[in-house]
Amino acid sequence: MTAPAPRAWQRMLSGRRLDLLDPSPLDVEIEDIAHGLSRVARWNGQTAGDWAYTVAQHSLLVEDLVGRFRPKAPTAWRLAALLHDAPEYVIGDLITPFKAVVGQDYKALEKRLMQAIHLRFSLPPVPPKQLAALIKRADRTAAYLEATQLAGFAKTDARRFFGRAEGLDDLTLTPCPPAEAKTQFLARYAALAG
Repeated sequence: MTAPAPRAWQRMLSGRRLDLLDPSPLDVEIEDIAHGLSRVARWNGQTAGDWAYTVAQHSLLVEDLVGRFRPKAPTAWRLAALLHDAPEYVIGDLITPFKAVVGQDYKALEKRLMQAIHLRFSLPPVPPKQLAALIKRADRTAAYLEATQLAGFAKTDARRFFGRAEGLDDLTLTPCPPAEAKTQFLARYAALAG
């Protein structure tokens, strides 16, 4: 008798059952994404403050930066920026050095999840190159701001790893409770999804 195959799905609070090997857009709910991302810590939780700085907060920052870098960006681009790390509601936020160790299996899983999420929210499964580059720029800028304001990086080290973040002195990052991060994420989603 052979052992049963290991479970490769996760039950969400919405009641959805998300298959990690073959994710369906029908099993993706914004409330599940917001809930999960509001409880996933950036930087493995190694940030200053009473609360962890969450992926939900990071996602809001990246979306804001996309708007600053490209004020006339289409709403769909802003939504794609907000959802750029959405697979992490299921798989967590692996720090870049760990992703390098895990390799291509992780990337393939993340890609399948992202495609299902994009389809669920009427976004192209693969973003146009111009959008991907804009989100990457905003993501690296967000990482620089987080690194220097919350994660203890010296500016010289942060510049070496993430590039510069010029002209963004008005942005002060403050970790908040998960419930607040979730509320902010859902409010921004509602404004973009309109």
